[in-house]
Amino acid sequence: MARDERSRWPASAARLALLGLALFATVPGQADDDALTVLSWGGAYERAQQAALFSPYTAATGTRIEVAQYDGGLEGLRRAVAEGEVPWDLIDMTRSEAMAACAEGLLEPLSPALLAPAPDGTLAEEDFLPDSFGRCAITHSIFATVVAYRRDAFPGKRPDSIADLFDQRRFPGPRALQRTPAVNLEWALLSYRVPDEELYGLLSTRRGLDLALARLDELDEIRWWEAGDVPPRLLAEGEVVMASGYNGRFFDAMVNRGVPIEILWDGQVQEHETWAIPRGAANPEMARDFLRFATTTERLADLSRHIPYGPARRSAAVRVTTHPESGVDMRLHIPTHPLNAENALAKDEAWYARTLGRIQDYFRAWLEAREAQ
Repeated sequence: MARDERSRWPASAARLALLGLALFATVPGQADDDALTVLSWGGAYERAQQAALFSPYTAATGTRIEVAQYDGGLEGLRRAVAEGEVPWDLIDMTRSEAMAACAEGLLEPLSPALLAPAPDGTLAEEDFLPDSFGRCAITHSIFATVVAYRRDAFPGKRPDSIADLFDQRRFPGPRALQRTPAVNLEWALLSYRVPDEELYGLLSTRRGLDLALARLDELDEIRWWEAGDVPPRLLAEGEVVMASGYNGRFFDAMVNRGVPIEILWDGQVQEHETWAIPRGAANPEMARDFLRFATTTERLADLSRHIPYGPARRSAAVRVTTHPESGVDMRLHIPTHPLNAENALAKDEAWYARTLGRIQDYFRAWLEAREAQ
């Protein structure tokens, strides 16, 4: 799941404008009030949503769902709301971006009262994980940004610590990292053995940022990626030996396409994925109806059977079973599973919401200086 457009650092303002226009141009059925238009992330994630959410909703209600590709960012949403021409009814977005969009008045308010209770009658407010409800967004899943590596690149000792991402002596070869400060900065400080509870305090200082960027600068070759389908492809094609990416994308590459990679769970950074309704959406009530359907215990458990993201409802987490095609036990691949979450870091989304512009400006200046060398 990609971040705000400032963290993707397009090559020029013209490229950003073209990207924003492309979002509008590729949305199918913009004027069709009978369809629900959802902005989502494409790839394996969208396929899982189609199987667990979109197709069942259409079967239950007769409402068609049209999906547009999303790579993160708020620029297209800002422009759509300002012009009064919002082509989407519902957006699947990270909580940090939802918080920023809500603060800018770009999203409709949402109440937990619209959600269905658990099968045993437990109210949604008690069934959902803590911090699942924002003023304008509702968490449905927990995903993680992780590091994956090619098994055949390291025939002896394999990476087992996030510090190994930066150890080119024992684990040589090019890396692929997301073109954003988020997660990269955290991992860099973790490689210095900075305690989790001190990470964001240190990153709030010039010294902390300099330490993190100095660690990143030690990497000889970095392939920067923006779209979430790129890291698995780079690993599959052998262009890099280690890559950051989303755990669900790597699972799809391993299980569905047989790519010889493994996930390094140490240092995984967990984030909330949310549903949000843009201000000025053509079908807000239809969006709320779908949101209620898609966040039921049954639907969230089924989504996690198709792609290994942790359900935001406790009642759904205990119902996750096997992958429908491969029979793989999905519980072992979910970020929130105790075996995987032992050294997990929860992304401080409130910190990013407060400091995003400053941190991204600092990262961009460093990146431009590195690329100029």
